[in-house]
Amino acid sequence: MKRTELNLAERRTIEDLLHRKVNVTEIARRINRHRATIYREIKRNFFKDDELPQLSGYYGMTAQRCTAERRARRRKLVRIPTLREAVIDRLQEGCSPEQIAGRLKFEGHTTTVSHETIYSYVYSSDGQSQELARYLPDRRKKRKPRHAA
Repeated sequence: MKRTELNLAERRTIEDLLHRKVNVTEIARRINRHRATIYREIKRNFFKDDELPQLSGYYGMTAQRCTAERRARRRKLVRIPTLREAVIDRLQEGCSPEQIAGRLKFEGHTTTVSHETIYSYVYSSDGQSQELARYLPDRRKKRKPRHAA
């Protein structure tokens, strides 16, 4: 079964139905998701305001923003510009992502990345806009699945 994230439209539907006091099982049925997904979404992205408790609740836009922030936190090469520049410079010199990752660890950088992180950045929209894939040894436009037959 393919796992996909909730999108903004689904989050807004959840918000509207929660404000209308529809139970979670019915919400899940309407947006064609498992009810555990809805429970998890509400628990994870529930907005709580201590100063104005009447504003506490689930809001679709807030949930979408929190999700985007959590996702961006995981991406080291987007967050840390000096690390990104070091990786891009080495890619342009002809090093493979495996060599770059090992070299960063060997040189004692405070922040290191794995070769998988470098590959995911190269094939992301940021890396494709800079055409970083052409510096890879295999030079594919898209990456093949790692454990493909």
